[in-house]
Amino acid sequence: MYIKKKVTLSLLAGTALLLSGFSWNFSGGKCKEALELAKQLPGLHDDGTRSAQEAKIVELCPDGAAAQYVAGRQAERSGAADTAVSAYRRALQDEPTLAVASGSLGVLYLQRGMLDEAAVELTKGVAGAPSPVFHKALGKVMLEKRIYPLALYHLGEAERQAPGDADVMVGLADVYQAQGQLSRAEEEYRRALVAEPSSEQASLGLAQLYLQRNEQDNALDLLKKTAVANPRSSRVHLLLADIYEKKGDIGQAEYERLLGGKRDPAINTATPQAEGIVLGDQLAAKGEVDQAAEAYRSVLKTLPDAVPPYERLGALYFKAGREGEAITAYREASYRQSDNPEVYYNLGLLHEKRGQLDEAVVSYKRAIEKRADFAEARLKLADIRLSRGNIQEAVEQYRAFLKLKPESADIHLKLARILVQSNELPHAVESYRAVLLQAPDNPEAHRELAAVYRAQDQSDKAIEHYKRALELAQADAESRNALVTIYVKNKQYDDLVVLLEEAAELTPDDPNNHYRLGLVYDFRKEYDSAINSYKQAVALKGDHARALHALGRVYMKTGRLTEAREALEAAKLADPNLVETAILLNNIRDDFNPTPRKSVTSKKSKSKKKATTNRSVKKATTKKKTAAKKK
Repeated sequence: MYIKKKVTLSLLAGTALLLSGFSWNFSGGKCKEALELAKQLPGLHDDGTRSAQEAKIVELCPDGAAAQYVAGRQAERSGAADTAVSAYRRALQDEPTLAVASGSLGVLYLQRGMLDEAAVELTKGVAGAPSPVFHKALGKVMLEKRIYPLALYHLGEAERQAPGDADVMVGLADVYQAQGQLSRAEEEYRRALVAEPSSEQASLGLAQLYLQRNEQDNALDLLKKTAVANPRSSRVHLLLADIYEKKGDIGQAEYERLLGGKRDPAINTATPQAEGIVLGDQLAAKGEVDQAAEAYRSVLKTLPDAVPPYERLGALYFKAGREGEAITAYREASYRQSDNPEVYYNLGLLHEKRGQLDEAVVSYKRAIEKRADFAEARLKLADIRLSRGNIQEAVEQYRAFLKLKPESADIHLKLARILVQSNELPHAVESYRAVLLQAPDNPEAHRELAAVYRAQDQSDKAIEHYKRALELAQADAESRNALVTIYVKNKQYDDLVVLLEEAAELTPDDPNNHYRLGLVYDFRKEYDSAINSYKQAVALKGDHARALHALGRVYMKTGRLTEAREALEAAKLADPNLVETAILLNNIRDDFNPTPRKSVTSKKSKSKKKATTNRSVKKATTKKKTAAKKK
């Protein structure tokens, strides 16, 4: 009975050990790590970093909740919303507390109009992963449900975390408008248009405010500009139709209504050109390229100088990949002074693709002339200027782009590197800071900013960013070597030891790390530690001449001459050109000779002494004889 109880207790103890926090490196630990990495994904904006992290998650735990979440994200990016929903649901079945999956599922529910389901999942999402995307979506849900205080709270949180999002500003404006706070609504709509001038939602909201105040001309001017930026927006065309009708321009109202996809049955004055354009748009939407092109050309038979058919022909062929025909159509629209900036931008893309950079530059410039806030055109123009060595013009365009798209961390980084090359270091620092504001975990930005601070002799700031780069990428040899140099220069030996010990632990198979660590121990007179480090370097690389030399030198310092001679002879064999090694070896050989040779000098000294003695005796004898004679 006692034995049976003892066995039972042993089994229970073993079970307790297995169920405790002790890690046996089975898949459970890897799946936990995958979940932690999954929680970080919404904050990663760099495509390369995000893809690498997603791949690592799947590798760590391919069948777990985190991998299902990654599958959902990838499906959502590719436009497969149903697949994404299924993947997020599977992730939550495995791990109900995975807040990022709940939030992502809630966003998709909102897009489908499933407000109650969206509210539940988004609430879970913001509770565990307060992403600005989840807050924005939940704010829109609350707006739809007319729970305005909560809508304002969540939209405010989204703006606080991601300032500059025009969609959030529009949401806030919609809330204020629904509450009758029209001045605040107008302010938010205007802010949204500054952040994103082509925002359809902001333009429509502001136009509605103008109409409420009976400012038809202001609304008309705004919507005409919006129609240029959003030519296929039915809401914009239909609102324009209403305004034209109120102003008594029935023909133009019918034209806009047709462009918006509707036709007033009471009006039968549709123009043939409007019919042709609408038919062409409908066919283009179905992917019937040739039929759509024919519809657009039917308008040109009666109105050969009409601009819209050429604009649409260009867009049709551009989307279909028929580049030559697209260029021809866009050029015709350009000759007729099209006001659509997309015409010139797409024409620039086509010229650039064909290597016609001069033509591309002209097209991008015209796109900017038509729309000064055309950020993508400025970026393309900047890239061409940079490729041609026109640094100053490239910098100007990059800066103009970043004023319009300040959240573009990759362009801030590109600009920073250009400024470093131009030796504009203070401006480079500003750009690197902008990168880190958007992407605080970018190791390259930290390392490069540290190098700028180092060039400006600001070693404290350089150390701060090199250390942060190493935290993010432990294998960053460039940052580690730079820190070693700074620590040596500043005589920060304690920090240096810690740094080199970390390097030796991270890459234990690199003999140079052990050698460098040995040098620091040697300098600090920690000879046992130095010997151990040098030995590790030699164990990894038997012919590491400098490590062997250093080992021999330490042995000499500690009186271990036999071992010193062996190490130094090995060093000399590894590198015969090490002069210091030969000098130390000669010193050891002298110390090791127990019976010094009789030198020639010694023999001469003895002979000289003997001769001196003989002369003295001879002189004494002569004196005695002389004295005897005198007597």
